[in-house]
Amino acid sequence: MDRAEAVAIYDSGREACVQLIVDLASRVAQLDQRLERLEAQARRDSRTSSKPPSTDPPKTRAQRRAEARAKAKELMRGERERREAGGQLGHQGAGRELKPEDQVDEIVDHYPDACGGCGRRFDDEQRRPGGRFGRHQVCELPPISVTWTEHRTHQLRCRHCRARTSARLPALLVSSPFGLRLQAAVVTLTARHRVSRRGICELASDLFGVTLSTGAVDAICQRASDALAGPHCQLQDWVLDQDAVHVDETGWRTRGEGRALWTATTAEATFLQIAQHCNREQVNALIGTSYPGIVISDRWNGYSHLDPHQRQVCWSHLQRDFRRHADGLGAQKPFGEQGLALTRRVFAAWRAYQHRHHDRQKLQAEIAPIQTELRALLERASPKKARNRWHRQFANNLLKVWPALWTFTTTAGVQPTNNPAERALRAPVIHRKVSLGTQSNNGERFTERALSAAATCRQQRRSLFTYLSELLIAHARGDPFPALA
Repeated sequence: MDRAEAVAIYDSGREACVQLIVDLASRVAQLDQRLERLEAQARRDSRTSSKPPSTDPPKTRAQRRAEARAKAKELMRGERERREAGGQLGHQGAGRELKPEDQVDEIVDHYPDACGGCGRRFDDEQRRPGGRFGRHQVCELPPISVTWTEHRTHQLRCRHCRARTSARLPALLVSSPFGLRLQAAVVTLTARHRVSRRGICELASDLFGVTLSTGAVDAICQRASDALAGPHCQLQDWVLDQDAVHVDETGWRTRGEGRALWTATTAEATFLQIAQHCNREQVNALIGTSYPGIVISDRWNGYSHLDPHQRQVCWSHLQRDFRRHADGLGAQKPFGEQGLALTRRVFAAWRAYQHRHHDRQKLQAEIAPIQTELRALLERASPKKARNRWHRQFANNLLKVWPALWTFTTTAGVQPTNNPAERALRAPVIHRKVSLGTQSNNGERFTERALSAAATCRQQRRSLFTYLSELLIAHARGDPFPALA
């Protein structure tokens, strides 16, 4: 609007001026609200939304030190004592135990050269093993070299029919010029340690003296993928036979196209699967349409068709959402602050149950007043009113899944968080960032099978290299495969 237009409105009379002021005030109010919401969105980070921590803005040194001091003060208030750096009283150490003599390859005796008192030198007769001596063991890596074996197939002529017959190589040798243990080492480096194909070629040359091409490494991975097909299917069946399973999903890329990486996790096993879609149908394909156990997950809409009485929603996600509302404005702020205080009380009661009393009735008694207060808070926020417009939907969604908030108080083996599934996806996400995803369907199958085996062996404290060695040998011989779970 220029000056001439403003003068024209002024000359048109009082009503026109008042109407213009009202319109401008309404427009300013709308823009103020929009600005406040945009600023709130800009303040979101991994603590208040589903954004990964890697997207958080960098913090200044003063901010990091202030957060560290606040966290230390909170920890001191909780324990009511100052904690010194290092291991705390009662902490179980991780010291190395001495190996028995029958497991030691070499024993070297050391004797003093001279007396520490008078300085007189000891002769050879005195340098004999005694009943008391100190023990110090050192483990060392011997020079690494692969064993090269040449297999010769000879040809013999029959004395009767004069036909020539050539010998055939055993089945264990036909599939690859590389031994099965070397192949297991290659797959272990790929699945557990996220070494690239080119990096494996360099490591094989430096450590083992073996020349590998990237194509040979990929062929080894594909053979391992074929061997892992049976254990991977058996692992899914075993996981779904458990009474409770943690389910989660994250993004994946194949040739630049979007995919979804799903996990079904228990305390002893992790099943991973790369799927084309991230929807309700894929949830049913992962756990089935009639899974009888408890599904622990977040509150994504893809799980909304599940029975709330057979679910446990993640309280860590609840805490994050309440924190986001606590950073809001108007009635949204006290709603988030009260909800955040209630989540802290839930976690305190759960930690007390886990680490102190182990009494489920006491846990339920401590949770009961929290349930009452949270129900009242959500019902106050659920009506369709202007002051509830920013958190009304969140409150109604929690009321819809209300039984799923408290399954952990009544069912053994169920946790209030989905942290096991989050941890199961952490290594695959790092693998995705390093490798930029996969390039083919065969690559997807190898990734989901190998990473499932790596995660499961870690949970069971098994050697992935030993398992892969046994699996590849059994696969080459046609024997039954060793199970993952």
